[in-house]
Amino acid sequence: PTTPPPTTPPPTTPPPATGALDQTTTVGRVRAVGGSAQYTWPGIYFEGRFRGTGVGIVLNDSQNDYLVQVDGATVATLVTPGRTTYWVRDLANREHTVRLVKRTESPWAVGEFGGLVPAAGGEILARPAPRSRQIEFIGDSWTAGYGNMSTTRDCSGNGGVTRNSNADVTFGALTAQSLNADYQLTAWSGLGMVRNYNGGGTDNFRTYYETDLQALWNSTVWQKPATWKPQLVVVGLGINDFSTALNPGERWATIDQLAADFRTAYLAFLDKLRSRYGPDTFIVLTYPDLSPTTALASSVQQIVQTRASRGDTRIRSLYYDDNALGLDKLGCDWHPSRRDDQLIAGALTRFVNTLPLTW
Repeated sequence: PTTPPPTTPPPTTPPPATGALDQTTTVGRVRAVGGSAQYTWPGIYFEGRFRGTGVGIVLNDSQNDYLVQVDGATVATLVTPGRTTYWVRDLANREHTVRLVKRTESPWAVGEFGGLVPAAGGEILARPAPRSRQIEFIGDSWTAGYGNMSTTRDCSGNGGVTRNSNADVTFGALTAQSLNADYQLTAWSGLGMVRNYNGGGTDNFRTYYETDLQALWNSTVWQKPATWKPQLVVVGLGINDFSTALNPGERWATIDQLAADFRTAYLAFLDKLRSRYGPDTFIVLTYPDLSPTTALASSVQQIVQTRASRGDTRIRSLYYDDNALGLDKLGCDWHPSRRDDQLIAGALTRFVNTLPLTW
């Protein structure tokens, strides 16, 4: 006997995706709100595909700057776009990729991406597959890209720090891109492991590390998806702890006391990362030249030795040597410049390529 035909013919194509997170691929710390994605961490990016002559990008953000990239080329920089649909038009009528990147930091202000809109006659295609390689970069202003687009250390006359920051050309983003890896930049300028820049504030980086929307009143613990399990975590914390002299009234009387607290907190933070990502993930602790103090370098080295003595063989340290790399620190307030980020990315990529990573 023949099989009777189905009463309802199966659809030939799936229904079009309408929500921002259905249309695009992201590994960033985002919160779904209706059909939109909200976020605060720097360097968040969304990647999508479409067919046609153009695409609209729905945004609601009066604080941040963005890059829009089509087929791998930057086609626009959006400065505090507000509530808008930004259109890319007059493209060849074929399949394209689109990437939206948050350039700037906004710990106290949420950004919102509302998804993609096809141009007339076009369509949004299935989102691209995520990359198999994943890297998390944890850090401070160096990792976030603070003022890295500036060519003068005093940025007060050329747009300020925010306009001169671009997370998409930080050493982390460049390293990940060179390794074809998806990545997070879990970074916040001015914060340290136990002490913030010049002793400011009472909350440190560890206070906020697990949050989805950083310092917002309704921030919650980011629910790490099962798909996010980086094979490599690069930690760059400690500059703010040690780069300024202790002030009267701080809870450490000496640098030695600060360093002891720093090591204890760092070891506990590494326990958290191990619990989060398992024993196979490589963790690289980075530190720059902070002459004349050697407290950061010696502390990081001691931490790696302590972990190794406990059987953790997948912890490494990497020193960013100013002189050897030739860093100019021409970014805002003596931060790495775009050129410096390229040099650091080269050093980090070479180092990563020496690790026995299985990815």
